[in-house]
Amino acid sequence: MEQIKKVVGRLQYNSPVTLTFALISFASLLLGMLTKGVTTNLLFSVYQSSLLNPLSYIRIFGHVLGHANLNHYSSNMLLFLVLGPMLEEKYGSKTFLKMIAITAAVSGLFHIIFYPNVVLLGASGIVFMMIVLSSAAGMVDGKVPITLLLVLVIYLGGEFVGGLGANDGIAHSAHIVGGICGAGFGFLIVRKHNDLLLK
Repeated sequence: MEQIKKVVGRLQYNSPVTLTFALISFASLLLGMLTKGVTTNLLFSVYQSSLLNPLSYIRIFGHVLGHANLNHYSSNMLLFLVLGPMLEEKYGSKTFLKMIAITAAVSGLFHIIFYPNVVLLGASGIVFMMIVLSSAAGMVDGKVPITLLLVLVIYLGGEFVGGLGANDGIAHSAHIVGGICGAGFGFLIVRKHNDLLLK
C-alpha cells in the first residue's frame, strides 16, 4: 500500500485541459457504449436540428468529445496527447481551451451548414488544428517557417486533393477547418506577440 501511495504521489496532472479533454472523451465513449449510441447521438455528435432544441447548442461544442469506437478514440488521442501538453504549456491552459472551443464551434457550424444530413463526431478537427498550430509555433518576426508550409501542403493539401467528396466515413472538411483554425491562431498569436514587443 505504501508503494502505491509513493507511485501515485509522483504522478502529476501536468496538462489539465489536455488530460481532462481526453478523460471526458473516454467517458463519453463508455457512456455511448452503455447506451448503445443514444448519448453519443444526443450530446456528442453534430447534425442539423431545430434551433429551439437546447441540445443543438451543446452538440456544436460536444461533437469533438464523441467517438464512434475505441479505435476512433485511440487514433485521435494519440496525437492529441502528444501535442496537447506542449501547446498548453506554450500558450497557457485558458488560451488552449479557447482554441479548442472555437475550433469545435467553427467546425460544427460549418458541418451543419454544408453537410446538414451527415453526422459529425470526433476530435480529428481539433487534432489538425493542433498539428498546424504546433508548426506555426516557430514564427518569429513575421517569418514563416518552412515546416509550417510543409505541414499545410502535406496535411491540408492531402485533405483537399484526396478527401473532399470522398465517401470514406472520414470528416475531411473538419480536418480542413481545424487546420485553417490552427493557422489562424498561429498568425494571430505571433502578431499579438510582435505588437507587444513594439510597445
